[in-house]
Amino acid sequence: MTRGWNPWHGCHKISPGCKYCYVYRQDERYGTEIPSSQVRKTLSFDLPVKRKRDKSYKIEPGTLIFTCFSSDFFVEDADEWRTGAWKIIKERSDLTFYIFTKRIDRFYVSLPADWGEGYENVIIGCTIENQDRADYRIPVFKRLPVKHKTIICAPLLEKINLTAYLDNTIEEVAASGESGNEARICDYNWVLDIRNQCIKANIPFCFHQTGAKFLKDGKLYHIKRRFQVSQAAKAGIDFKEV
Repeated sequence: MTRGWNPWHGCHKISPGCKYCYVYRQDERYGTEIPSSQVRKTLSFDLPVKRKRDKSYKIEPGTLIFTCFSSDFFVEDADEWRTGAWKIIKERSDLTFYIFTKRIDRFYVSLPADWGEGYENVIIGCTIENQDRADYRIPVFKRLPVKHKTIICAPLLEKINLTAYLDNTIEEVAASGESGNEARICDYNWVLDIRNQCIKANIPFCFHQTGAKFLKDGKLYHIKRRFQVSQAAKAGIDFKEV
């Protein structure tokens, strides 16, 4: 079972992968008056700890919570709110919180005093889109006290060599193309190359989605949003460690 939790909304573009950010696209589509670059706390801030009339939590234990997908959990504007979000995450130790970030270098800002080697119920996904961001973010990421680490190659913008970073501290690597009308091309060969690196290192790999413009065997496919995940699944290239 999965749920989404967006304690705040809005973000600032900081690297090439942000150019056609889906949050900006969605806000434009729905006619949001507040600029997407203006980060604001949402009414869902306390969602994980809301209770039913019988005092039980509304979100059932064991649920995987995709956290802060309409912003970045470590965005500067949310430094004050993040302390409260961590308290919620700690209280709901019966849930697993999956946090993707392009700001892994801000991990320690507002980190709980009792973090230690990490909360067992938190997965951190370091998001990278090209070799430059991989070589900057992943070394920072690998030094951090996080119990569950994944690497998210999304949107995948070029061939990336992760060989130097793949060891038993990384639990999974995922790859995805870019969605949206202005999406940049995702080459299937880039995806397969990352998969092969993972197989050699015996690290699980997941091809999450093709993106809107998918190049395979020299042919460019324009794939509608509703088919991007299913087409990636049909490729059948996900890998689980031996």
